[in-house]
Amino acid sequence: MGNLMGSLRYKEPSTVEECDSTWESDSESDDQPGDEDSGISECVSPSETGRYREQADISPQLSDSDSESSTKIKRSFYAAKDLYKYRHSYPNYKEPRQPNEYRNLRFYLNKIPLIPDGIFIEEILTKWRGDYDKLEHNHTYIQWLFPLREQGLNFYAHELTQEEIKEFQSTREAKRRFLLAYTLMLDFYGIKLLDKNGNVARSSNWQERFQHLNESQHNYLRITRILKSLGELGFEAFKPPLVRLLLDESLCRGTLPNMLHSTLEYYVYTIRLRSHRRSLLRYARRHYQPADTFLWGPPGRRRVGGVGSGSRGSGPTLEEERRGEDTRARSPPTVGREGKGTKGCPSYTKTLHEGAMERARGNREEYIETVPL
Repeated sequence: MGNLMGSLRYKEPSTVEECDSTWESDSESDDQPGDEDSGISECVSPSETGRYREQADISPQLSDSDSESSTKIKRSFYAAKDLYKYRHSYPNYKEPRQPNEYRNLRFYLNKIPLIPDGIFIEEILTKWRGDYDKLEHNHTYIQWLFPLREQGLNFYAHELTQEEIKEFQSTREAKRRFLLAYTLMLDFYGIKLLDKNGNVARSSNWQERFQHLNESQHNYLRITRILKSLGELGFEAFKPPLVRLLLDESLCRGTLPNMLHSTLEYYVYTIRLRSHRRSLLRYARRHYQPADTFLWGPPGRRRVGGVGSGSRGSGPTLEEERRGEDTRARSPPTVGREGKGTKGCPSYTKTLHEGAMERARGNREEYIETVPL
């Protein structure tokens, strides 16, 4: 039986719809065991792994749309495939054969410095907080602070393995420092962590930091890495509050308009629980303008609006979706004293929305080539 299972080859998804299981079911329960994208952790045939990982280091977060001569925005297959593999624990990836040195864990235990800078984690946590120039312009620390089962361009940083992930999650000191590193980066972005449940809000200097974040788009790649690393190291529940805040700021408040595409294409899809993704996407759809160009589901709406293929299932009708939304109570995100909640949240005009997309596409080669993750 084992040989039979071992002989099965993993089939690469070939369309965005095959990568996106968000709307396969429509249960609103967050506790359904079958509602989570995970569980494919057996190592099988490597197939395209090497080629894919090489692409992952150089591909932009707007790769597919940028390759089109038309200005029409579409969903990125690269993004969908990348996040599909992440949510399914890299089903096509073989872990290194050499003995596990636990480099990431030892770094977080302050036993070894990050390479090539020679800096220990305690120095970063105690001396770098508030040093926004250093956090912006140093491009070697992020792979050490937020390790993944993927290789970034800092080849001195080691990829996580499943064995090391288990050790990390059971080591209290490592997890304590990891949360401090998370708050360090949140502060850099103008956000503060409120509690042990992962709730977040604007920090006191949010206006200055949001303005920087809106213009410094290589940080969008860093945020994707941070979200992925949260999930790997035992903080999956911290993702939805952060993504909700970024979605609210980029879509409703207009403070981070350049981040909107990355939030919908990447950040939402780092979340493994499908019901959480559905909740975020329904919220986004209610405020997205122009409404008929919303690309992220559910499939029935995509067909009604004439955008995307939505080949899976019949899906609810537009009227059914409206009735469903009217009966669902949605709690607003925590935005701190500076904000006023999302009731009556203004939507973008078409001109502003399209302008942000064009700026994001126009800048992508510059920030990808200089600081890819």
